[in-house]
Amino acid sequence: MIILLVLMFGVMYFGMMRPQKKQQQQRMEMLKGLKKGDKIVTIGGLHGVIDSIDRAGNTVDLDLDGVFLTFSLSAIRTVTPAAAPVEDKPYSEPSSDDVTSSDAGSDNADSEAASEDTPADSDKQDDSESK
Repeated sequence: MIILLVLMFGVMYFGMMRPQKKQQQQRMEMLKGLKKGDKIVTIGGLHGVIDSIDRAGNTVDLDLDGVFLTFSLSAIRTVTPAAAPVEDKPYSEPSSDDVTSSDAGSDNADSEAASEDTPADSDKQDDSESK
């Protein structure tokens, strides 16, 4: 009977308590890794960018499209790290090889089809004229 009780406690620990501790540890690591410029979502659903962090007071100032608000660190649900700066590539003109003859032909066919009246359109015009 005692073995069964110990076995039930072990299953409960590994099934419930251990995953909760791992999740809590991951959340603490996420909060410790916050830095200026990270995009976040609060538990209330507000999306913003971190402007400053006060670790002593456990608060964070968020820039919400020009509106600055102060939140508790515990109000942060998810964090998206700031994107690395993208290197600017020089612009180059598209070459004539980039445009295929089938693309050029389809543009002309589309414009011709749009300018033609269909028989149904001409019937509608006749009906509107008779009224």
